[in-house]
Amino acid sequence: MLAAERQARILQEVEHLGAVRVSQLARLLEVSEMTIRRDLDNLAAKGAVEKVHGGATVAGGTRPSTDEPGFEAKWAQETAEKEAIAAAAAAMVRPGSAVGLSAGTTTWTLAHHLRSIPGLTVVTNSMRVADVLHKAPGGAPNVVLTGGVRTPSDALVGPVAVSSLRLLHLDLVFLGVHGIHPRAGFTTPNLLEADTDQALVAAGQRLVVLADHTKWGMIGISTIAPLDRADVVVTDDGLHEDGRATIRELSVELVVAPVAGARAATARDAASVS
Repeated sequence: MLAAERQARILQEVEHLGAVRVSQLARLLEVSEMTIRRDLDNLAAKGAVEKVHGGATVAGGTRPSTDEPGFEAKWAQETAEKEAIAAAAAAMVRPGSAVGLSAGTTTWTLAHHLRSIPGLTVVTNSMRVADVLHKAPGGAPNVVLTGGVRTPSDALVGPVAVSSLRLLHLDLVFLGVHGIHPRAGFTTPNLLEADTDQALVAAGQRLVVLADHTKWGMIGISTIAPLDRADVVVTDDGLHEDGRATIRELSVELVVAPVAGARAATARDAASVS
């Protein structure tokens, strides 16, 4: 592939995703990260992209910080990564625990893994998560669904949700996020969802953040918590070394889930449906 063709493909990815990582592009285009960095330098010099630490965003900044795709749009992205992260997170849950799950496609994936754990009580502000757990065969977890106003991603947010969460005490809280940034922390594009997630975080003894590698560098309009508020961050092996080092330097436990096995399982599931 010629440099001009490669750079055109890079620009296409940036415009489609809003932000891309050097490592992500290197795997996609099967070239070295050094080659990708040179391509990004050339594109940035032309004003086509804006370089950021470890990657690039659309020219003039990232996608709008209030941009909130619907559930289906987010569910179709990084499905193997989410499956790997969910499997690793489920291993942290003991029978009989009280756990909190925020709204999101990664926590929704985790909910499928929790259905077989006996004696769970799950508190969530996600209609989708609650639906998965209610349909569990046999001894389904006890599900507490907060009230609230529905968002585009099927979260229940607002004063009603916040009030109900303030009365609870949970062993573990699993938090899905829109973005992770060293300065902005864990963020969301929805102001009311930030308030609700903050109440959920405050209810837990331990906070486990679930985020695939594409969330690194993304910033939503509102911060849920700073990076060092998390006890554990569970991500996939696509997260670059700079991101891993930043998390570990904050004395936050980092769990990196391998994606290869999850990708194969996801492909088998898709084949069985088709």
